[in-house]
Amino acid sequence: MTDRAPDGFDDDAFRRRRTQNWMVLGLLYALFYATRYNLSAISGQLSEYFGWTNTEYGIFESMMPLLYGASVLLNGPLADRIGGKRAFLFGALGVVVMNFLFGLGTLVVETPAVWTGAGKSAVLITPAVLRYGLGPGSAIALMAAIWGLNGYFQSFGALSIVKVNAQWFHLRERGTFAGIFGVLIRLGLIFAFVGVPWLAGRLPLVWAFWIPAAGVAVLFALNYFFMENSPADAGFPGLDTGDGSVVGDEKPAPLKEVLGKVFKSRAAWTIAVGSMMIGFVRRSTVDVWFAKYFANVWLPKGTRLSDYMPYEAAAWGIAILGIAGGFAFGVTSDRIFKGRRAPVITIGFGGMAVLLVVLGLSHNAGLGPWAMAGVLACLSFFINGSHGMIGGAASMDFGGRKAAATAAGLFDGIQYFTSAPFVGIGMGKVLDHWSWGAWAWVPIPFAVIGAIVVSTLWNVTPGKRAH
Repeated sequence: MTDRAPDGFDDDAFRRRRTQNWMVLGLLYALFYATRYNLSAISGQLSEYFGWTNTEYGIFESMMPLLYGASVLLNGPLADRIGGKRAFLFGALGVVVMNFLFGLGTLVVETPAVWTGAGKSAVLITPAVLRYGLGPGSAIALMAAIWGLNGYFQSFGALSIVKVNAQWFHLRERGTFAGIFGVLIRLGLIFAFVGVPWLAGRLPLVWAFWIPAAGVAVLFALNYFFMENSPADAGFPGLDTGDGSVVGDEKPAPLKEVLGKVFKSRAAWTIAVGSMMIGFVRRSTVDVWFAKYFANVWLPKGTRLSDYMPYEAAAWGIAILGIAGGFAFGVTSDRIFKGRRAPVITIGFGGMAVLLVVLGLSHNAGLGPWAMAGVLACLSFFINGSHGMIGGAASMDFGGRKAAATAAGLFDGIQYFTSAPFVGIGMGKVLDHWSWGAWAWVPIPFAVIGAIVVSTLWNVTPGKRAH
């Protein structure tokens, strides 16, 4: 294999148009993450405001991924039929509305909850007093329903970005694309975990949801005018993407053909199990609970989370090393493993298992917030590298241009759907019962299982599949 771009993909005009397409599409996807994890980013502040326990907060982190996971599985074939652009724009409208409504939910508090103590010693005295006759349980139910619907609309993001880029990127470019995919994920998480706490520390909580929603609205307009589904829609000839798709045949495939292409493949199902294991590790650590960990365990009383340097170092470290992991895994799979994704994903799972042990030992030894920030950042290298390979490269490889969204739906949806009860309510119960000392140890078995399962595909590529 050479480093030269495949025929047709090295044309300067094509590359410029692809970059334009990619920029507006990618920024919208990043803002989908900002409007999905803005809740996680201020979970400590919001829980303190309402008087929620970890288990009660966990309801939100179960409801959203449950609807997201179910929807992404069901909507994959839909996105393959209607095209990535229409699907993405529909999802963006829904995300704007749901974040606006959830922000309104923060305005029902008349008197915030009263606590005594701080950090690990905090004890709830009285929950928040709510307006309009709402009780604590009804407020949680209403807001969780809205957040679940946000998950439904969020589901169109991964489907659409993979569907569009499966038509713009050759097979031999997709590992590197997965690195770019990882950049977008981490850019969105920086918006969420750095930008949103900054907003929540200086403005009413409602703006932590309304400002990211406004960003999605702006990118909706840019994508409407400047993004196209395929090179053909942008005036370029059909290109052979190297995944077995027929050049020049841009018509949607019959649903039976799309489903068969993905669901009859043992390799696809094995990758799906690997994605599920990543979901358990990723969402229980660097994507959902780490901000609440710093807020509950280390944040000094009276200090804003956005002003607490160990937390800021953790958020930026998770992003930067996550981006590095995405590119390292992507380039390695393209150039060293010749388009095989399983070897680097297996290595990633091994790194996750080791660093989760280090994370647990560091907390139990009381090494402090800076040590925890460093370990979490290193953990992100392996998580994001592996997740980017599955969500950004393998779904295009094993789905092809016509079934890319269905494959992405399978890989991404099963990750959220199966992990939802564990990562949300389940982890909340663990933390309420055993406290944060148990946090890092629970996901370790999932990393080990993931390494074992994905390693069975070590030599598999789209042209040499395990059926």
